[in-house]
Amino acid sequence: MQANHEELMELVDLWNYSPEATAKIRDILQSESPPPPHLFRYYGKEEGKVQQAERLFAETMGAKHALAVNSGTSALMAALAACGIGPGDEVLVPGYTFFASASVVVASKAIPVICEVNDSLNIDPEDMERKITPQTKAVIAVHMRGLCADMDEIMAVARKHDLRVIEDVAQACGGSYKGQMLGTFGDCGCFSFDFFKIAMSGEGGFVITNDEFLDTRAQSWHDTAACWRPDRYAKERMPGELFCGENYRMSELQGAVALAQIRKLENHLDGMRAAKKAVRDRIDLPEDFAMRRQPDPEGDTGIALILFAPSPEKAKALIGALKERGVSAGGRFDATVRDWHVYSNWEHILEQKTLTSEGCPFTCPFYKGTLPDYRPDMCPKTLDFLSRSVHIGISARDDDKCAETAAAINEAAAAVA
Repeated sequence: MQANHEELMELVDLWNYSPEATAKIRDILQSESPPPPHLFRYYGKEEGKVQQAERLFAETMGAKHALAVNSGTSALMAALAACGIGPGDEVLVPGYTFFASASVVVASKAIPVICEVNDSLNIDPEDMERKITPQTKAVIAVHMRGLCADMDEIMAVARKHDLRVIEDVAQACGGSYKGQMLGTFGDCGCFSFDFFKIAMSGEGGFVITNDEFLDTRAQSWHDTAACWRPDRYAKERMPGELFCGENYRMSELQGAVALAQIRKLENHLDGMRAAKKAVRDRIDLPEDFAMRRQPDPEGDTGIALILFAPSPEKAKALIGALKERGVSAGGRFDATVRDWHVYSNWEHILEQKTLTSEGCPFTCPFYKGTLPDYRPDMCPKTLDFLSRSVHIGISARDDDKCAETAAAINEAAAAVA
């Protein structure tokens, strides 16, 4: 069935225009009868929206290659496949990240090794190195809540032990570390464009890399039909190029929205960064309270302000005091549901739950190591940092509003100190 203006009107409806504006748009669309759009990313006569988004995203991030996929999780799966991670391998992941960063390791038939985070709330390079074994093949370095991890230290450990580095930039799109864009330090950088991210297309994501062979493998994994190849029916051009993949393609609808979001990214981040700096520069905390450490303040995306109270009890009290003063704040112990960003809630991994009764990958005969001692308290430093953390959302505001927010934070902190 051919697409016509009715499909486009359904998309217009998502933007909540007034009935009067919607009627005018409908009248305009009904006045013409163009050929239907080509919504599949391949086979179109001209460069499609997905391809345009890939090119612009690669340019924006400073990478040679960008592959659009249908989610950030798919991006991580494609990156792990590109890097050859599979049965018998261990992958280091931080104990504070969305569950997908760890679940993709199990889905790749490898073993996730959960590491502590430090006062940046990103993976602790020292604990990361302590947990390396002969089976360790990669680390997923996550840039949580808009802020870069300690990439100099992480990359030094990875090079020392010959590990693949996959950056999970789902929560820090557009961030940087010492002038270099996040996602370009490791072998692959993975991004999410779902509704809750800095740039969004409803669902969607990207894999970036500077390695042509990794890009080739990621493309093959993301499209089992191998449409990306110059000659899709040709024989394998190099070992490791052809294998049975999955289907993670991005549609032209997602690509169109992603393209517009990439164009807006820099201006959006400028506003967020300016607002956070205006608030942070005015904060004067009592003794024993501290701000989250910024490995590179200039590279922070500015989406969240996080501070640490001296105890979980005072963190909870501070959250209440902030809310009383009209400041949106949250923490580990004020949630009404389990937070899938905290490893202690990952019962799927802690209890080694698997899709089938064989128990793969935890019982895989290719795995020659000793399984991690999965326990809810296995990363005490991570739990301590999170239990004392207070998360304050930041949005682009005028200077007066930023001053009011900072004053409310200072007042609330003084009240509970």
